[in-house]
Amino acid sequence: MATLAPFDTVLTALKAAGEPTRLRLLAILAEGELNVTDLTEILGQSQPRISRHLKLLVEAGLVERIREGAWAFFKLAETTQKSEIFMQILTGLDRSDRVLARDRSRLVEVRRSRAAIAADYFRAHAEDWDRIRALHASDEAVEAALRDEIGTRPVQALLDIGTGTGRMLELFAPLAVRAVGVDASAEMLAVARANLERSGVRNAVVRQGDLFALPVEAGAYDLVIIHQVLHYLDDGARALREVARALRPGGRLVIVDFAPHELEFLREDFAHRRLGFARETIEHWFEAAHLEPAGWRMVEAAEKPSGIPARLTVSIWTGRDPRRVSDRISIGREVA
Repeated sequence: MATLAPFDTVLTALKAAGEPTRLRLLAILAEGELNVTDLTEILGQSQPRISRHLKLLVEAGLVERIREGAWAFFKLAETTQKSEIFMQILTGLDRSDRVLARDRSRLVEVRRSRAAIAADYFRAHAEDWDRIRALHASDEAVEAALRDEIGTRPVQALLDIGTGTGRMLELFAPLAVRAVGVDASAEMLAVARANLERSGVRNAVVRQGDLFALPVEAGAYDLVIIHQVLHYLDDGARALREVARALRPGGRLVIVDFAPHELEFLREDFAHRRLGFARETIEHWFEAAHLEPAGWRMVEAAEKPSGIPARLTVSIWTGRDPRRVSDRISIGREVA
């Protein structure tokens, strides 16, 4: 049942949205996060006009602004009384209305353009990624092991660090009420957004950010995933200390990376800083970050293709925040 809101809160929210352009903005942002250029194309209005209306909606607490380098993305505000009020209003809007239907049609075109740009970037780098994939177990085998490790228990919040193409969000966002992916590359975030939109993942957002200064709230995530990221870093121990800050009491950190190997060309050609990690190394880093080692497994390749001198073994480590959860997490139902 929705929380009852004070009269002034409801009135302020209604005043902020009580204008045609602002109501259209709220309706289209209910479909996902967008930037000013996207919204200008969709609504067919000038950038200064769109920016002015967005500023008012942000000030009113109905919309959130997320900085991403030189860009800014906008989305409906989460979990506030005003946002709850407007989600009910937006749910009641007639989706067949001519203006709203036209906006959604233009949104489809904007997303199609985004997807084309992302696909071009992905194709340009596909040869490099395929070359590395050929060295280790299939993605299907690794993902199956990861599903087994993570399980199917629902979580409140999921954080995917170094989200890349957004694949971990595609796989595990369905377990979460909300999911966030962080990556330093604006190009990769474009790929992730296109993939999430194509897959119909609606509860996940992606953010540009530094792994060593995560742009997320502390103590807010039940499950954090770091998939094939640590080998690019000079200081993995410091990274895990920063990541641990994001975990809730009892939360889990799952790391997917390579076991130790001697493929120097990965350092020379693909900017790998570390040639894999021993089990003991990651578990020591867990302990230094005040996490308890809670699991480790390896996924080895099934066969060795001709012409490739060695194979990479993928390791999966799990660490857990040892602080106790005093109450069950409620996400529409109790979770044991």
